[in-house]
This record gives sequence, C-alpha cells and structure tokens, in this order.
Amino acid sequence: MSASHATPVPSAPRRAQCPNCLRPLSACICALAQPVQAATQVLILQHPLELQEAKGTARLLHLCLPGSQLVVGEAFDPVQLQQWLHGPWPGAQAPQQTLLLYPQTPDQPAALSTAAGSDAPAGIRRLVLIDGTWRKSRKMLYANPLLAQLPRLALTDTGPAGYRIRKAPRAGQLSTLEAAALALQQLEAWPGGAPPLQALQQSFDGLIAQYERLRTAH
Repeated sequence: MSASHATPVPSAPRRAQCPNCLRPLSACICALAQPVQAATQVLILQHPLELQEAKGTARLLHLCLPGSQLVVGEAFDPVQLQQWLHGPWPGAQAPQQTLLLYPQTPDQPAALSTAAGSDAPAGIRRLVLIDGTWRKSRKMLYANPLLAQLPRLALTDTGPAGYRIRKAPRAGQLSTLEAAALALQQLEAWPGGAPPLQALQQSFDGLIAQYERLRTAH
C-alpha cells in the first residue's frame, strides 16, 4: 500500500519591505518624515506588537527626530536599559535628567506638567516614550522597574486627538507622535505654531491621509 503525500501549498510571496521604515514599499512612510531638530533626546520603547501596526506613529516620529533611538521589546535587560535611559548615546551626551512621558499615579507624582506657564528644568534632557496600547504600556512599565522609577512628564489640557484612524479606550488619548509633539513643545519651549510643531503635524497628517487612501484602495 503506497503512502499518500499531501500536495504542498505554496506560501504567499512576502511583500517587498522598505529597509528604513520597515513597511511594505507600497506603504513606505519615509517621504512623510520632516526632520525636526530638538535639544531633547528622545528614546522610544516600542512593544513588539506595534512593530507591524499599520496605524502606528512611533516609526514616523523616529524618522522625524534625527538622533532619536527606537528599541523594540517588552522586558529589557536592566544593564542595557540603564544605558539607554541614563548613559551617553553615540554623538550625544548623557542627560542630566531623564523623564518618562506617562500619566502620573498616586505612587509616582509627575515631575513636570505641560500646563501653560510651567517651567521646564534646565540641562540636557532625555524623554522616554512607551509605544503600545495602554494595557501593553502598563505591562512594560511594571516589567521594567527602571522605567517605573523615572520622574514623569504628564500631559494636561491636551485638547482633542487627531488620531482618527485608531480607536482609543478613552476620549482625548493621543498617538505616540501627537503626545511627543506636545511634550517637546513644553521641554523645548516652542511657541504654538513653531516650525518644528508644524513639521511634526504635517508628518502626522500625511500618515493619516496615506492610511485612509490605502484603505480605500483596498
């Protein structure tokens, strides 16, 4: 009796990917990024599930901020995380202050507030962003005690979110790029309508428009 053999099913060809933004070439966002110069050093810690999220804004933010760092992971090696948070980066000095952009909680009051009129401390700053859903970001926070220990920069009076392509659990919650723009406005003392803010907003608007165009095409 002869053995039966299943006919192999050919796998679908993998779409060509941009090596810079890591998106399919048909959805490349490199051309949307408008470079923005800021004294604040920005570290983006991205949850692995956000890496292939078509609606995500962290990669675009990284492309807009020369010198920023984007690291993908959930629970990080403490020695490596310590370096990312407080050590010198290639071409950049170690910060005098590292802040986590995250809402304050009773056990961790905010170090700064972006409310109008507040003064940001002087010195080289490093701003840390957690890119993920609220559930995933909380998990990352508590999985990495070094993050939980950081003083926090909490956004207030943020106004309506423009992130209409992705549903937020609560009204007013912002995308990573939107939140970073507001935080940098505070830390860099940019006035409303400053060219860096306009550049970030135009990059963000371009991403939204591209996503909606591609969605309609399919």
